[in-house]
Amino acid sequence: MNRRTFFKQAGTAGLGAASAVALAAPAIAQQNPKLTWRLASSFPKSLDIIFGAAEDIARSVSEASDGNFTIQNFAAGEIVPPLQTADAVAAGTVEMAHTCCYYYIGKDPAFALGTAIPFGLNARMTNAWFTAGGGNGLLNAFLASYNLYALPAGNTGAQMGGWYRKEIKSIEDLKGLKMRIAGLAGEVMSKVGVTPQQIAGSDVYPALEKGTIDATEFVGPYDDLKLGFYKVAKYYYYPAWWEGGPAVHAFFNREKFNELPKNYQRILSDACATANANMLARYDASNAAALRKLVAEGAQLRAFSSDILDVCHKAARETYAELSAKNENFKTLYESQQAFKQDAYLWAQIAEYGFDTYMMLQQRAGTL
Repeated sequence: MNRRTFFKQAGTAGLGAASAVALAAPAIAQQNPKLTWRLASSFPKSLDIIFGAAEDIARSVSEASDGNFTIQNFAAGEIVPPLQTADAVAAGTVEMAHTCCYYYIGKDPAFALGTAIPFGLNARMTNAWFTAGGGNGLLNAFLASYNLYALPAGNTGAQMGGWYRKEIKSIEDLKGLKMRIAGLAGEVMSKVGVTPQQIAGSDVYPALEKGTIDATEFVGPYDDLKLGFYKVAKYYYYPAWWEGGPAVHAFFNREKFNELPKNYQRILSDACATANANMLARYDASNAAALRKLVAEGAQLRAFSSDILDVCHKAARETYAELSAKNENFKTLYESQQAFKQDAYLWAQIAEYGFDTYMMLQQRAGTL
């Protein structure tokens, strides 16, 4: 009896173990399914830092999932026109995109607040607002109706004010200018006499060369050197008061993101956070050398005058008041950023500004 009982119990235990394995295997497979997503970028491969952020995301996701979750990257225009990537994601044509929210202000001006608005947040404040200031939740509440979910996946830092065929000494010099400029900056520029043009990055140089436009802004020295703008417009102005710290986002099809296992959602979120930090670091590390080379190649570095900035700042505030009065989506996001900015600049001027200002003086004096 003891022998029979032993084998009976052992057999039952064996069946239990086998059942446990049989039950566990599908659970593990479900948690780590084999998936291949497609990502449409709004940027050409030649802009290796900004396009490289999408490559960072793909690499991180693959490594963290042991190769079970892979993302295929497609550069601007390869499968989707560069300024239509969000539409492709919303429709489910591709699962995700790497793009800028403000490319889509034609749908709703509130999209601009996902990237940058004139005289808005700098890069550090942008990241803080999204991460700890409620910005990410507010933006995604707005994007839900478009079947989109977004995560910050890059920041260029404060950009340059662009390339001009002629000097811009006063606000009068801006009047009648045809300028490639994106987002709400174009609307603000139109208030001071500029004719804004929204042109994808890969098409800007030909337009400037042919005289279709008189000026262009893009990112900063590293990318501008690659794009060769200094060859056709020598006056290089700063700062881009319209892009103090623009965010680049990973857009996901909301339904497809929500269907992912939780661990894959976390992997994607972490990958985007890494790409976000890497992009800013790479631009910070690369822009100084590129600026020196641009000046050596003949670029004429100029600062916008305080008078020009004051007129543009007034035009920006008028624009925001008009939009807030008629667009609740814009008003909600804008007021959140404004409240955040008030405190952020209060703190920034106390310690950071004092330290940086002193160190910049030492750099100029050659005593660093």
